[in-house]
Amino acid sequence: MRRPVILLSVIASLLFSLPVYAGAPLDTIQLNVNKVLDVLRDPKLKAESAKEAKKEKLRLIYNIMFDDVELGKRTLSRNWNSLNTAQRQEFVKLFRQVLEKAYVDKILDYTNENIVFDKETMLSATQAEVQTKIVTASKEIPIAYRVIVKGGVWKVYDIVIENVSLVLNYRTQFNDILEKNKPEHLLEILREKVKGQ
Repeated sequence: MRRPVILLSVIASLLFSLPVYAGAPLDTIQLNVNKVLDVLRDPKLKAESAKEAKKEKLRLIYNIMFDDVELGKRTLSRNWNSLNTAQRQEFVKLFRQVLEKAYVDKILDYTNENIVFDKETMLSATQAEVQTKIVTASKEIPIAYRVIVKGGVWKVYDIVIENVSLVLNYRTQFNDILEKNKPEHLLEILREKVKGQ
């Protein structure tokens, strides 16, 4: 997840998409990727002055695409129960902002890499994993999207890039903090990260 091409590919092909009613998860991801690419390729949004407008379009798509609460729960794992309702709500909001800060500029640097949709695997009646890959001039980067169906809509709750899970990566960091500190300390760290935007 450190390499810019990987981060760009992940977000460009996943982070932002439009809702699709429950059906084949692979079809849903493919449609969503195309919606993202439409925004990234829009000639009206190419100018530097349109950068914020492009970000806002992507945020609106992200709102529909991701299950922020599911992402937050899975990231904190057992520590989710250590947070009260207000802390959970703030964590979900802050974590989303941290992810945007980490990835949005890389998404905007999209350079027309090819995306191949390989297969889907049903993990349960309500969860699936969609295997894709980003094809660059020099290599192929495997990316898996983990989705869950809620309210008839497939939503993303994790991304796995070259066998590294976004959820597990952040879970390790947050668990290290919460082993020695109270939830408020983690929230303060996230507040500071967001302020640094």
